[in-house]
Amino acid sequence: MKKALVILLSVLIVLSFVGCANDKEVLNVYNWGEYIDMAVIDMFEDETGIKVNYNTFTTNEDMYVKLSKGRVSYDVVFPSDYMIQRMIEEDMLQKINMVNVPNYLKVDDVHKNLPYDPNNEYSVPYLWGTVGILYNTTMVSDTVDSWDILWNEKYSQKIFMQDSQRDSMMVALIKLGYSQNTTDQAQIDEAMNLLIEQKPLVLGYLVDEVKDKMVQGEGALAVVWSGEAVDAMSMNEDLAYVIPKEGSNRWVDGMVIPKNAKNVSAAEKFINFMLRDDIMLMNANETGYSITSQSAIDQLDDEWKSNLAAFPTEEMLSRCSVFEYNADATVMYNKAWTEVTAH
Repeated sequence: MKKALVILLSVLIVLSFVGCANDKEVLNVYNWGEYIDMAVIDMFEDETGIKVNYNTFTTNEDMYVKLSKGRVSYDVVFPSDYMIQRMIEEDMLQKINMVNVPNYLKVDDVHKNLPYDPNNEYSVPYLWGTVGILYNTTMVSDTVDSWDILWNEKYSQKIFMQDSQRDSMMVALIKLGYSQNTTDQAQIDEAMNLLIEQKPLVLGYLVDEVKDKMVQGEGALAVVWSGEAVDAMSMNEDLAYVIPKEGSNRWVDGMVIPKNAKNVSAAEKFINFMLRDDIMLMNANETGYSITSQSAIDQLDDEWKSNLAAFPTEEMLSRCSVFEYNADATVMYNKAWTEVTAH
């Protein structure tokens, strides 16, 4: 009997420890791949005692499909501007209590009151940048200042395009002189046909892999996000980045809390944590992307602050605009991109 009691007590003690472990607060985060210094996650866990489950996605569209099905629950997600607008319109997000995010005051005003979230209620800016052309100066003999070069047969099978519907369609639309936010079916069809015409010249449609391939000299030209360019140029001095003269996309990725989030309190703590200057600097150094706080920017070295890929001039940014969401146009873009990828 005594042995039985001892065994029973031992089991109860073990179960109590398991129960305590299972009771640990959990935060589920869904972010882009290679878009954070993973040491930041460890720091947050150490400082708060909150366990972070961290998962990644490749495109806004992939993320949207997963969340729209309602089968998964994340507490913090990192969509881009136009996708934030879509998720707001479809009632997929909840308002953030900014009282619990005091570091939001650090975010520069230029990143606030943007069309996708005009009242700054549903999102907090994380990182921002532009879309442009990363090119190898030893492989490209022409001047790189226009999207036109991506249709130059001289560089056949040396061109990488983005495996991203809005980004690749944007390139074709702006090359044709149209708005990247057009809702005109004829213009979208024309851009689709232009991309289909370009396909024989394209070595691959990539996302995260494009940086490594350009660093290794596998391509001459690539459509990339600016942070990828910053990182790539730091590893290969033959690479350069340009925002084409016709204009481009200026994007902002934000932090949002989905409607079905299970731990809103931890989500707001995490968002506030990500806006600290030291955390912004860690993420900037790891990803190459531009941060949103001037007090953090001031702590960067002069070479970084003067890097035009990371921090374009006002003149360069004046040629860029932000993606907007339109439900009817999205159907058109989806159909056009399906046609491009099918050929």
